[in-house]
Amino acid sequence: LWDRRLGFGGSHDDRNVHVYDSKQFPDETLRIVERDAQIPGSKVHWRFQVAQSRGELDAQISVLRRTLIRSFALLGLGLIVLVWLQTFYGLWPLRRVRDEIARMRAGQSNRISTAMPDEVAPMVEELNALIEHNERQAEEARRHAGNLAHALKTPLTVIMNAATAQSDDLADTVIREARTMRRQVDHHLARARAVGRRGSAHSRADVWPSLESVERAVGRLYRHVRIDVTGPRGLQVHVERQDLDEMLGNLIENAAKYGGGSVFVTVSKHSGFVEFLIEDDGVGIPEEERLRIFDRGVRLDSGKPGTGLGMAIVRDVAEIYEGTVSLEESEDLGGLLVRLRLPAAN
Repeated sequence: LWDRRLGFGGSHDDRNVHVYDSKQFPDETLRIVERDAQIPGSKVHWRFQVAQSRGELDAQISVLRRTLIRSFALLGLGLIVLVWLQTFYGLWPLRRVRDEIARMRAGQSNRISTAMPDEVAPMVEELNALIEHNERQAEEARRHAGNLAHALKTPLTVIMNAATAQSDDLADTVIREARTMRRQVDHHLARARAVGRRGSAHSRADVWPSLESVERAVGRLYRHVRIDVTGPRGLQVHVERQDLDEMLGNLIENAAKYGGGSVFVTVSKHSGFVEFLIEDDGVGIPEEERLRIFDRGVRLDSGKPGTGLGMAIVRDVAEIYEGTVSLEESEDLGGLLVRLRLPAAN
């Protein structure tokens, strides 16, 4: 720049430092720093300028820019690799679960028995519980099908034998055995409905409206029987209303049918269960016969109409809802006492 003269800078009238680029020389861009000054006692204003070629500065900026681009590119690539590694190893337990499910589907196992990390252990426990529940459902379905087939086998054999022998009472035999088969089908359908409804965790029924409904229905059939019901009115059970009506209907109707004219029903709540006590003043049932009465088709008094399936239905439906039913002797009325316990909902 020794042989060149810098042009006058921009118009400003202050004592501040000004920095700007200048292209006053076509072959070279300058970086200029200038400042105005005034010597004390003098009226002359001086402008001092310092200039440098921008070539070196631009080269440094270019190097810095390339360095930043490479650094950010490597950082981005590293982050992508880290995210992939985190995803790969983070989902590793789920791949193990998938492999275990594939082994179950292939018949090599029936449970996920491999130890899993704490993050997926609750899910594996729920999955095993679901598999166990489905197995129980399938086993119950197979057992119901087998029981129904066994129950229908005898009536069909009787009909076939009567038809083969061209028996004179073939029509009566067919009607009688068909009624037996229908009772068996009704019994197994009732149990199947209860099993299907058991899956609803929100199943609940008010106890008192069901008792009142059954009391009215039984009272119309046995007008000479007095039915007394006592207990709190706000109780609920984890049972579908239709199943509760069926259980109470069978028990109260049996008490009215085989009792001496008085039926007493007591409802109470104990240890998370609602307990129904159905008592009558009949002759009762001998202790050695109380378990056998729950078998399908068993009737101790054949002189009165019935199918022998009522108590079996009550037991089966109560067990489906994790309840119990038992027979005892009534201390107050002297007849039979039936104790039905069902899970409380309130």
